[in-house]
Amino acid sequence: MNKLLTSLTVSMALLAAGPALAQQSQQPDPAQTGQEGYSDPASAGTQNAHYNDAELKKFVEAQNGINEIRDEYMAKIEKAESQTEAQELQMEANDEMVEVIESADLDIPTYNAIATAYNSEPKVRNRIDALM
Repeated sequence: MNKLLTSLTVSMALLAAGPALAQQSQQPDPAQTGQEGYSDPASAGTQNAHYNDAELKKFVEAQNGINEIRDEYMAKIEKAESQTEAQELQMEANDEMVEVIESADLDIPTYNAIATAYNSEPKVRNRIDALM
């Protein structure tokens, strides 16, 4: 059971990135679309770290909601009686997190790019921390 909880904890941490990864995997091959120069800046670590205050405020709003959902669902997942039940709860949490991000007027790729910038760009982190 401990292994399951550890696995689910790691999965919960990655929930917000899940929809973006799914969107990326559904995109056609760049060679087929003639967009050979396209790359996903968030996954490449080369994202534009020049976000305006409005975007960062939206990110903070979404992040607060995501933290609440994560806390709520971690407790539920810890009490799950089976791996199947835990996975279902995980999917529910993911859906709620997507709704929170979208209700903050952000799309998933932008949210993920700002989250990546927060973790890798001290200037972005300082600006977001100041808004919290």
